[in-house]
Amino acid sequence: MTETLPDTGFAGTEYPATPPYSVGREKLREFAAAVGAEHPAHFDLEAARGLGYADLVAPATFAVVIAQRAEAQYIEDPAARIDFARVVHADERFTHHRPIVAGDELVTVLHVDNVVHRAGIAMVTTRCEISALTTDGGSEPVSTVVSTLAVRGEGK
Repeated sequence: MTETLPDTGFAGTEYPATPPYSVGREKLREFAAAVGAEHPAHFDLEAARGLGYADLVAPATFAVVIAQRAEAQYIEDPAARIDFARVVHADERFTHHRPIVAGDELVTVLHVDNVVHRAGIAMVTTRCEISALTTDGGSEPVSTVVSTLAVRGEGK
């Protein structure tokens, strides 16, 4: 059964930073509408600036859009043995270091923190460190997204 579950040897793996994701106003508006976030700062530039933001501000859960792009590196890695049809999202936690705003260029480093097998199921914990590129060529932390996936083995 273990050969159908994710490879435990991936625990401790760090993937290279993703290409930059450009946060656009329309993406923020679409996401806010989709999740029912109604605050004007997600839709109206004047409202966002009136609150001190440089541009439209993302709803708190928008970081999942960025994290999932990074997690795809692991999920699509054939050696990791992730059958996405057998995946259930068990948990997701966000730690925000600053808000995401339109105009941000975000890169993400994915860490596979843990892969544990229990009774025909693998529990996989990933951590996405999302950073914004800065004008001086550096980066600043924006969000940390920790996800736990439950992956069923065959026959479960």
